[in-house]
Amino acid sequence: MAKDLLAPKEQEITEIGSTASPSFDDQEKGAPQSLFTWIKMAKGFDVEWDTFGRDGWYTQDPRLKPIDPGSVFTPETSAIYIVFEVAPLEDPAQFAVQWFLEQSRGQASENPLGKDVLEVPGHERYGYLELKRSGARWKVGNYVARIYITPLGQQPFHAANQVGTMRFAVGERLPTLPPGQSSVK
Repeated sequence: MAKDLLAPKEQEITEIGSTASPSFDDQEKGAPQSLFTWIKMAKGFDVEWDTFGRDGWYTQDPRLKPIDPGSVFTPETSAIYIVFEVAPLEDPAQFAVQWFLEQSRGQASENPLGKDVLEVPGHERYGYLELKRSGARWKVGNYVARIYITPLGQQPFHAANQVGTMRFAVGERLPTLPPGQSSVK
């Protein structure tokens, strides 16, 4: 039986100093964000199956449609979803997220509150990451989600693989936008 003498080792700390990644919070229609065609935070998502040609012929890659997209959620929200579409991939990839509570002056807490990893086969274009609360309720405050993309088999949470951030807030009341106004530019 063969034995791997140098087993892969995950690093605990992969940053030297602070890492500044692009923010996916301010998006413009038609302008891709990193590898993402679009990316949104939402309370949930719907699966939209398309037909090809005739009834009963379905695509292998269902479209995902965000439900109630936004960046402010209530403490009772059980999970927050990051729903996205990517350009067609040639190879399978991992999409990952870690989320942190922001301390004073916008500094993220040292340890993540949670993490999620999604493995996407090469032919799929849509996916989602799930941010779950750690207790019965989310703590009121501001949060930052760090988003990573890596090839399969690599350490997902490495500073070199961080492609961007998204910020969200948890509050007792949700702000309302005037009719016809959108948070996406």
